[in-house]
Amino acid sequence: MHFNAYGGNGAALAAALVNATDFSPPAVEAMLTEHRLLRTAVAAGQAEELRVWARLLDPVFGEADQDVQIKLINDLLDATASKPYVSAHDGREPHLHFYSPDADIVSRTKDTSAGGLAMCMSFAGGGRLGRCDREGCGIVFVDTSRNGRRRFCSLACANRVNVAAHRARRVAR
Repeated sequence: MHFNAYGGNGAALAAALVNATDFSPPAVEAMLTEHRLLRTAVAAGQAEELRVWARLLDPVFGEADQDVQIKLINDLLDATASKPYVSAHDGREPHLHFYSPDADIVSRTKDTSAGGLAMCMSFAGGGRLGRCDREGCGIVFVDTSRNGRRRFCSLACANRVNVAAHRARRVAR
């Protein structure tokens, strides 16, 4: 499944924030750089703001009730300073931006992640914002598979569940 920059990159950034365990400035800067944000330097206080933001993003992933999921995303959008606009900078085709290029890194991260979740929800459905089905895992993901039926964060988790189910069937015989 192909997403545009916000539906894919912004939603992937949201998942990375939720899954992050290290919110030290160097770790946050590396994560933001990996997700193609610019000017990613963060101070300790900004990294902490993003830790709090990540906790607000978390409930969106794996929410089965679409109305609840939409409300959660709208609440995130309300919490941002986002004002979407169209841009055709640097020789690129016209595309949607959710933040001012002059905004600080925390605002740009919030705007990008909330906008990405909104785009993903709007164009691919809330089921694409998943949470691993393996009991005890809890890692979130953006399902970019063709059929949109991904259940696990990784092959390792899928294999663990499948092996456990196989063993349970063998014992039950």
